[in-house]
Order: sequence, then structure tokens, then C-alpha cells
Amino acid sequence: MDSTIGLEIIEVVEQAAIASARFMGKGDKNGADEAAVEAMRERMNRIYMRGRIVIGEGERDEAPMLYIGEEVGICTREDAKQYCNPDELVQIDIAVDPCEGTNLVAKGQNGSMAVLAISEKGGLFAAPDFYMNKLAAPPAAKGHVDIRKSATDNLRILSECLERSIEDLNVVVMDRARHDELIREIRECGARVRLISDGDVSAALCCAFAGTNIHALMGIGAAPEGVISAAAMRCLGGHFQGQLVYDPAIVKTKEWANMTREGNLERLTSMGITDPDRVYDAEDLAGGQTVLFAACGITPGVLMEGVRFFTGGVRTQSLVISTQSHTARFVDTIHLQGQPKTIQLN
Repeated sequence: MDSTIGLEIIEVVEQAAIASARFMGKGDKNGADEAAVEAMRERMNRIYMRGRIVIGEGERDEAPMLYIGEEVGICTREDAKQYCNPDELVQIDIAVDPCEGTNLVAKGQNGSMAVLAISEKGGLFAAPDFYMNKLAAPPAAKGHVDIRKSATDNLRILSECLERSIEDLNVVVMDRARHDELIREIRECGARVRLISDGDVSAALCCAFAGTNIHALMGIGAAPEGVISAAAMRCLGGHFQGQLVYDPAIVKTKEWANMTREGNLERLTSMGITDPDRVYDAEDLAGGQTVLFAACGITPGVLMEGVRFFTGGVRTQSLVISTQSHTARFVDTIHLQGQPKTIQLN
């Protein structure tokens, strides 16, 4: 994969974050999402590549841009031969979440990001628009904790791997009714629970970095975001496992109120998923030879600052991780607008 793409995808998430941040605190989550989608799509279509969206604003959101199967990049245009030789370029699969945490942006809360992951064709699992039970943990616990074990067992294993008492472990869980028993079990073990309303990609990512004081992500969230989290954890060497959830009685959401377990199983079969109970690890979900992950903070988070506007420009903070270079780069960028002015550092 062309190494210059790694630089350009930073600009993709930066532009999406800037566009979405203009809606911060305005109570308009759809506006924040649409702005991020359009900005991300416009910037991707200026990259010298043949890209295909495998995870995007698909059937659930019914968004007009970045739908699953959409082709992006200069070399997917009808007049592509004027600009490049499409046959010489490796086709790239792309998973995107232009505004991960739309409610967080709308309410002006911390933790929203613009994120994407890329790999060569077939390198990312095209996750169905289902839910997924997830377990993320630091690299030291990779291969030791297991999503098939109870939360109690995993906390004991995590405690041993990290050489920390269970009482010193912090576990992120989505604040949903379906997690009431999980939350109770974690607390009974003595660990602390950090409840979040949205944004479990950020939580999974934090597990792989020392100093974030986040030691695990447990519970059920969206499957497409699970693939993006897995891509990041694959790059960082962290532990990630996911298992599709298809029973509405477990998910407990209004969106699935009229669905049935049997109907969802049939739907998965029609999508080519013959083992709906399979446990996927990071290498299954993001198994490409080269995987890149990029994120840019929209609102402030644990790892990155949010977008900051000032007279004459915008400041962003991004993260790009690559299996190719074995690096995790934090990128602090000043975007000057109009006539150059004094750069504000604070």
C-alpha cells in the first residue's frame, strides 16, 4: 500500500472532524453526522487510490453518502484514465465512522471522533449492521482474557497480567439496560465501572495505551464499529474479540422491537455468515497484510483534544496507526484560513 495514503487519511479525518465540530453543542446530531460524512467523502475523492467502502453510513442510517459498496478515490472516476492507471493500483477497503458519537457532539460532551480504517481488498471484515459483544484489553492481556469467560474470570486474569489489584481496574461499559447484570458483576468483583453513553471505539483504543487509566471495554455495541476498533487494536497489539449478537431479547433496543431471533439468523445466513456464534479476534476482523487506522478528535477525549477554532484558523489533534510502519503518531495540526495570522498555541 502506498505510504503516502497514510498521510492523506490524516487529512480525511481532520476535515470530517472540523466539519462536524461546527455543530458541537447545537443539539443537531444529524447535522453533525452529515457534515462529517460530506467532508470525509470529498477529501477521499481527491486521493490517488481505488477505494471501496465496506463499512459506512449504510442501511441503518440510510445516509446518502459513504454507503456500503460506494467507490471513492480519483482512480474510481469514470474519467480515471486521464489521471492514473487504475490497473496498477491495489484496491483498498475502507471502514468509516465520520462522526463516532453523534450524540456527544450534539450535547457538547467529550469523546467524539472522526475515524476510519483501511486495508487492501478483503482485509477488513464487512460486518453486518448488527450488534456485537466486545472485549478489549491491553497488549499484556492479549490471548489471556477471553470473551467466552465471565467478567469475573477476565478481571482476575487482567489483574494478573497487569500486576494490578482488581480494585485498581477501570472497565468501560456502555450505559444500556442490557448491561445491568454485567455492571453489577464488575462492581461486585471490586473493579470500577466507567459508564459511557456513546463512543466505544475510543474506549477500545484507550485500552492499548498506558496511562489512560482504562483497562478494559466490555459489553455490546454496534458491529461495524467493532471492526474499526479491531483494526486499531491489530495495529497496536492490543486484545480485541467480538461476537455477533442477534437476539433482540439480549440487545434490548427499540430499533429491534419488531425483529425476531429467527428472522435475524436468516438475515445473517443470507449475508453469508454460516456460524453466527463465532468469536472473532482482531486478526479475523482486520486481517489484511497492511492495516491503517486514523482518528481525529471532534470533542476532547482521553487521547486527543477536540477541534479548537480561533481567529484565522483551526487546530486539530489526530492519531494514525499502521501495521506497515509499526508506529502510532499523534499529529497536532494548525489549519490556517484566510490571510496568515499569528498562530495561537494555547
